[in-house]
Amino acid sequence: MKRRYIIGVSAIILFLIVAFISFDQSKIEYANFEKAKNTGKTVQVIGQWVKEKGQNYDPTSNLFTFYLKDSNDEIVKVIHSGAKPNNFEIADNIVVKGKFNSDEFHSTDILTKCPSKYEGQADDLMKY
Repeated sequence: MKRRYIIGVSAIILFLIVAFISFDQSKIEYANFEKAKNTGKTVQVIGQWVKEKGQNYDPTSNLFTFYLKDSNDEIVKVIHSGAKPNNFEIADNIVVKGKFNSDEFHSTDILTKCPSKYEGQADDLMKY
């Protein structure tokens, strides 16, 4: 009887340890480029596309490259392994998820925040 309880408690403790480790590895924090360089971990960086430096999508290698300016005005080349988001050109802010390799930020995900079509309407409604 005691052996069953020991096995059951051991299984529960093992499950909790595995759950804690996977949760700790899955959380990805926001950072600027400086912090991303120093940590070496996968982070999310929010910024604006530097339109003057252009963009390039190579369909044969499925690589999308562009330059992003973070909140500290640091501009870094971003290399994304995947297609360019459809609304990339009209996005207000861009969030890239990845990590540094040399002086380039290698992205695995890109999220775009586009201007809302309702922003101007909310101000007009408040007048009434």
